[in-house]
This record gives sequence, C-alpha cells and structure tokens, in this order.
Amino acid sequence: MIEVIVTVELNGRRYQTNVIGNKNMLEEEIRTLAEKQVIDQWGKSLN
Repeated sequence: MIEVIVTVELNGRRYQTNVIGNKNMLEEEIRTLAEKQVIDQWGKSLN
C-alpha cells in the first residue's frame, strides 16, 4: 500500500487529497480516486 497526496483542479479551484492504494496502481486510477474523493467531500460547494 502507498499513500499519495494528489492535487485536483475542479471548477477553477485546487483541492488536495490523500489517496491510499496499491503500489501497482496506474496514475490514472489514482487521479480518478482523488477526483471522486474531492467530489464526495466538497460536492455541494463545487456547484
């Protein structure tokens, strides 16, 4: 397992989130997880 800090840009704002995943995960998979986490956490304020 690894922990990665990812910066996600949505609607002109930057959000940082931690992603914990398998060390064999592709960068695209990590970014997708990060985007989902940001939307889940900040969803109402993203509109």
